[in-house]
Amino acid sequence: MRLVEFWLNHGSEFLSAILRHLALVAASTGIAVAAGVPLGVVSYRNPRLGGPLIGLANIVQTIPSLAMFGFLIPLPLIGGIGAQAAVIVLILYALLPVMRTTVSGLKGIDPSVREAGLAMGMTDRELLYQVELPLARTSILAGVRVATVVGVGTATIAAAIGAGGLGEYIFRGVASVDSTVILAGAIPAAIMALAADFALAWLERWSAPDRARNGKTRIGAVAVASGAALILIIGGLVWSERSDGRIVVGSKDFTEQVILGELLAQTIERSAPIKVQRKFNLGDTLICETAMRAGDLDLYVEYTGTALTAIFKQPVILDSGEVTRRVAASYAATGRVMLAPLGFNNTYVILVRGDDARRLALKTISDAAKYAANWRAGFGSAFLDREDGYRGLVQAYGLKFREAPLAMNLSLTYRALAEKQVDLIAGDATNGLIAKLDLYALEDDKHYFPPYHAAPVIRSETLNRHPELRAVFDRLAGKVSDEEMRRMNYEADVEHRDVSLIARSFLERHPEIIGQ
Repeated sequence: MRLVEFWLNHGSEFLSAILRHLALVAASTGIAVAAGVPLGVVSYRNPRLGGPLIGLANIVQTIPSLAMFGFLIPLPLIGGIGAQAAVIVLILYALLPVMRTTVSGLKGIDPSVREAGLAMGMTDRELLYQVELPLARTSILAGVRVATVVGVGTATIAAAIGAGGLGEYIFRGVASVDSTVILAGAIPAAIMALAADFALAWLERWSAPDRARNGKTRIGAVAVASGAALILIIGGLVWSERSDGRIVVGSKDFTEQVILGELLAQTIERSAPIKVQRKFNLGDTLICETAMRAGDLDLYVEYTGTALTAIFKQPVILDSGEVTRRVAASYAATGRVMLAPLGFNNTYVILVRGDDARRLALKTISDAAKYAANWRAGFGSAFLDREDGYRGLVQAYGLKFREAPLAMNLSLTYRALAEKQVDLIAGDATNGLIAKLDLYALEDDKHYFPPYHAAPVIRSETLNRHPELRAVFDRLAGKVSDEEMRRMNYEADVEHRDVSLIARSFLERHPEIIGQ
């Protein structure tokens, strides 16, 4: 079975992803409980203050998790990329169920019990800790149970900002349209959620008031043990996020970018005594750009046309040399250096099914425009918003589709086209799925798309700290041809080779890059 083989072949990586996922969930849930229970008590005892607190927690729950991660990236101290921002988001999502069940548990206590405690001379503090919280603990544990299960699911999305965990496999599988890799992350995450739900359900029954002898002692022991474990987990997460002078190499969330990120990382590691930290599958262009401006990312590969229009908001230019000059100057003005291009031009291509191209004798985008009124189009979300994307394309070619185009994940558009869910997409010229799925790239006969030469972008501060890197990347410049990039993408998307092996094979074919 391919799935089992995948787990066995990636044993250490897989174990690390599981432990990372567990650490994220345990740390965030533990902190949420430590904050949510007191906030629940405050909300119960002071309804005027409690209403806004619960309302604010409700509002947080309505914000999509991916949007929340993106919102936190530029914020100082609590934001950025990696585990820190992920834990903050997971805490915010876990607070509401803990607060609500704390309030409902306290409200469910018979008033006569409180009256008896007060009659015995107990203070409010003694009443809370010795009577109310022990009686409400089953309800509180129910909230912890919900928060934990939700946390396991939400933590998979945290991989989009480089927090690691099982979500990395899911994003990697979506990017390569590989169900085995998707399941490699999804199945363990589902098992983890079910196991957490079962364990906490058992703990609820174990701590029920009618079964809890020495309940206060038990709860105290569990709290002490949990607190100690939490300190270790948080410490481990913080320590693992420290770069220790490492260069943080990132990538966007599609196959080619992950390959290029790994190629940069291995080139550095094999050419200079510098440690590298990988932060791949970070999402779209703006997430990488924001992370780099915030100092959380040192290096990644960008495309000149994308930088020109999507990052620096300049008009489309078709002259390759002029695009490179303008983008390099814009990066320099923002404290970064665009190094020499890698060699290939991954421009957009308009794709149709090979069968349709042969049947209708389609060669160019202008040819396709004659049939577009009966077609359904699907595009990546970024393409729909870009200056050099959908809006300009339909104006340049007079394209009219039978309905508004579908906004999809870019990696999924190829499969949607092949399976006749859509009839036309915008893809990457070097994508390995074009050959695998028998898709046809139409000629851009009106030369609408600008050049998209791939080039490493590095923070000036990082380059000044490691000036030897310029010579390293000068040796890499021009070595990745269109054919080489298509080959590597094909190996990843079609042959399902490990990205690290693909990058290593490339460097072995070009030993001069690492000075051999």
